[in-house]
Amino acid sequence: MPQLGETVTEGTILRWAKQVGDTIAEDEVLVEISTDKVDTEVPSPAAGTVLEILVNEGDTVEVGTALAVIGEAGEESPSADAAESEPAAAESKPEEESSPETDEATAEPMAGQEAEETSATVEEAVAEPTEDEDKGAAADFAQEPAPESALAPESAPARPAPTQEAEVEAFFAEPDETEKKPHLLSPVVRRLIRENELDVSQLSGTGEGGRITRKDVEAFLESGPPATGVPETATEAKPEPAPAAEPQPIVEPAPVAEPAPAATPAPAAAAATSDSGEVELPRIRIRTAENMVKAKQTAAHVWTSVEVDFERVERVRQTHKEQFKIEEGFSLTYLPFIARAVIDALREYPVVNSSFFLEEKKAVFHKNVDLGIAVDLNQGGLVVPRIRDADALRLVGIARSIKEVADKARNGQAGVDDLTGSTFTITNPGPFGSYLSVPIINVPNVAILSTETITKRATVVTAADGQDMIAIRHIGYLGLTWDHRAFDGSTAVLFLQRIKQNLETWDWDQELA
Repeated sequence: MPQLGETVTEGTILRWAKQVGDTIAEDEVLVEISTDKVDTEVPSPAAGTVLEILVNEGDTVEVGTALAVIGEAGEESPSADAAESEPAAAESKPEEESSPETDEATAEPMAGQEAEETSATVEEAVAEPTEDEDKGAAADFAQEPAPESALAPESAPARPAPTQEAEVEAFFAEPDETEKKPHLLSPVVRRLIRENELDVSQLSGTGEGGRITRKDVEAFLESGPPATGVPETATEAKPEPAPAAEPQPIVEPAPVAEPAPAATPAPAAAAATSDSGEVELPRIRIRTAENMVKAKQTAAHVWTSVEVDFERVERVRQTHKEQFKIEEGFSLTYLPFIARAVIDALREYPVVNSSFFLEEKKAVFHKNVDLGIAVDLNQGGLVVPRIRDADALRLVGIARSIKEVADKARNGQAGVDDLTGSTFTITNPGPFGSYLSVPIINVPNVAILSTETITKRATVVTAADGQDMIAIRHIGYLGLTWDHRAFDGSTAVLFLQRIKQNLETWDWDQELA
């Protein structure tokens, strides 16, 4: 699983473009992957034949997980080689049998040195073998059955420390007939089971070979625990009644698991569900929901706004809009003016152009402004493509870049690099008629600016002779949602005031020259 973005930790297999036995060229599309940032096609890193597919469609796995094996035509798959060599390996190296502690450490690496060692062994497992290692590479994916000690009570004698080869085998191992479930858990599935305190023996796997997938766990959580209580498992060898009396941990997904017949009869509820027009959520809506909730739980959101007189900008727009459209092929809107003013303010207040990482106790101040522009996909979702090095552009260049990234996003041509890495974001609901909006921060950014509708209003202005007068001006609001962990209210207000000053006083004719 490749690292598709600096903040991406896992991905879901959407579709395999090649199947076992198919030939594939280098850089030819191998698999389509969905992450919380983007759905993208991943090319093959090498030419050859697909010998084995290790992750099924629909499964979600962490970055760094081996997805498939590519080799020469006619070559045995690593799993087949490992199965043949397994008895000999078991006789010659009995001390390298994995223990329950090995399985747990491999699937859920701990902090510090153990995490580094586990990461190193996994990287070695997925690395392309040298000529001297060809015969041994297959053992990295060996289907070694779990030792009897894995089911032994706590009093069993401790095993010797596992070797790196044993850890890798445990990470990629498939189950035998006597023990299926413990080895069918990806790191993501293990985390779901642990967080919800589930009993693995109660889960049924729908993946290949009985693999328990993320969907299996989520389906179990939605349906609730069975009414018969907790079944006896192989690990509960002690006859004491205490474990049997302990109820299945209650997962609270749904009132459906605890119906109230008197208030809501089952047939009526079913009819209501049938008539409600339920639809399955698209991936982009699921990812957006997850990211928005995470952002709200992470950043300390505060909102501040200012009123801006856009009259100077409007006059320049009216003067140049026809010629601009002839030369550029698209309309000159307010957004490039605002973006240009924002970039200047970010230079003045660099903390607003930073990223904040509380757990690591650090902030990253970005040298360049990679401006994110929120783009609506015709009410089908929202993405944030970035304009790289926007601080190197003048007004016309910014206008062109905004048009380019928006078109790529709406046409489905935006890649991972286009949709990740922004340092500050602007969202533009103004054209839809918004008055005041409070957007959610695009973490790890520390702020996001919202541009609202600009309309003609009667306002008080000061004439050249110092007299106040009522005039009709183009007035709009700018709203800033900012992370109070990164900076304070004075910085937020001063930042907005700098944008306001730029928009109201700059010589925009010169910018368009």
